[in-house]
Amino acid sequence: MKRLIGIFCALFLFGCGSASLEKHAQTTPELKLEQFFDGELKAYGMVLDRSGNLLRRFEVKLLATWEGENGEIKEWFTFDDGERSIRNWNLTRTGDSTYTGTAGDVVGVAKGTTEGSALYWQYSLEIEVDGSQYEVTLDDWMFLIDEKRLFNKTDMSKFGFKVGEIILYIEKI
Repeated sequence: MKRLIGIFCALFLFGCGSASLEKHAQTTPELKLEQFFDGELKAYGMVLDRSGNLLRRFEVKLLATWEGENGEIKEWFTFDDGERSIRNWNLTRTGDSTYTGTAGDVVGVAKGTTEGSALYWQYSLEIEVDGSQYEVTLDDWMFLIDEKRLFNKTDMSKFGFKVGEIILYIEKI
């Protein structure tokens, strides 16, 4: 019985700390992916382990284009250890504030919703760690600071447990 009560309390506490997209409904400026992710952008970021220790730093060059409801974001990553990688996102605006996306290392379809200046984007990603492939879930929060700057915070989890975090700053060039 004590174990059951402990599990219930833990689930309750995790639920209390959850961020809510609705809390951002009245924030400005309003984030529309097709407006911010348009043209050339530059990003600076870092990867942290589950304890908040710095694992890697990186820079990203982005080129984004839209035709109607469909967008493409090309990303060129350069990590501080010299590793380079490329990701190409194909995005679709599916409603006034909803989007879907696919990329080569994304498992299935990413889904996102905007409210005010915030976007909540969730997807599974295949990553390589020490020669082994893993699938992790990403809970991605983006916050538009102004017309040219956006802050991105991503929690990475596996089996519901946080395994890392990505912090990213993106600006239009």
